[in-house]
Amino acid sequence: MGLRDALATFETVWSPRIVTQVNDYDVRVAKMKGDYIWHLHTDTDEFFMLIDGELSIGLRDGEPKVPGGPPGERVVTLAPGSVFVVPRGVEHRPSSVAGASVLLFEPTGTLTVGDQHEPVPEHVDATTGHALTSPTPHVP
Repeated sequence: MGLRDALATFETVWSPRIVTQVNDYDVRVAKMKGDYIWHLHTDTDEFFMLIDGELSIGLRDGEPKVPGGPPGERVVTLAPGSVFVVPRGVEHRPSSVAGASVLLFEPTGTLTVGDQHEPVPEHVDATTGHALTSPTPHVP
């Protein structure tokens, strides 16, 4: 199944679908719009490849503004076809003003909201990924 075909099988944002598995990793696709939550994955990196749209990823990994204070924030903005890896243990928050479609690689069983996160609002699906359903065949 093509990635665009996989994305056509669902509309829900922030609710990834598992396209396939490679060894002990899920290959997931997701639709993103608006702001996600600040979260981190203690034991794994998170791979993003932007399929279409525009995606910004806020990162809390900069120099503290005051000695001993919390890490400073920066933003990485991806264009279609771009990839970015959030290193394990780095607090981050994806967001997309107009919407984006993304390919993700994560170890099977990785919770989308990570190991540590702010409160999870209703629009965020805290999941380890959903099975991809087959698209309805087109009958002329």
